[in-house]
Amino acid sequence: MAQNIKHITHPIVLALILAIFSYSSQAHDHRQLKETNLTLYIHEFSGGPNATAAIVTGIPGKVWSYPSFGTIFLIDDPITTGLDMNSPEIARGQGIYVTSSLDGGKAHATVSVVFSDKKYNGSTLEIQGNSVQSSKIAEYAVVGGTGKFRFATGFVTLEVLFYDPTTFYSVSRCNFIVLHH
Repeated sequence: MAQNIKHITHPIVLALILAIFSYSSQAHDHRQLKETNLTLYIHEFSGGPNATAAIVTGIPGKVWSYPSFGTIFLIDDPITTGLDMNSPEIARGQGIYVTSSLDGGKAHATVSVVFSDKKYNGSTLEIQGNSVQSSKIAEYAVVGGTGKFRFATGFVTLEVLFYDPTTFYSVSRCNFIVLHH
């Protein structure tokens, strides 16, 4: 008797699994991914009275600085549509950088790009990754998003265009390529 039940339930379970896969692939076909390409500019002041990046902690007894292992920084940088600081602000880059290699050459970043303009207001792109600190161009993964960028995946390159060591001001171009619903 138990053997008869196995023969009956096995085809039913198989049919249910096939039905679920068929439904999920049809549902996915109806929601095609969109590609969005954005070029934006992030402005950072890592010192002075208008600092948008700040060291918050590090390893006790060690110097806390960009090339010092274990140093943690917070950022809240304006992101604009143009290279000039007076260009319209479209978002803020808010997050954490940690000097993550013993030699101080690499940093791990977890940053939310929080949009404030009309088109993407309230949406976010979530960036995460590790990069060489002295590199002129860094690449990070886009690991998620909200609002207009729900289910985002992709990458962003950050290229340092300008750095003034006397004012601690830098501008980087951010090139986003993002797939989302």
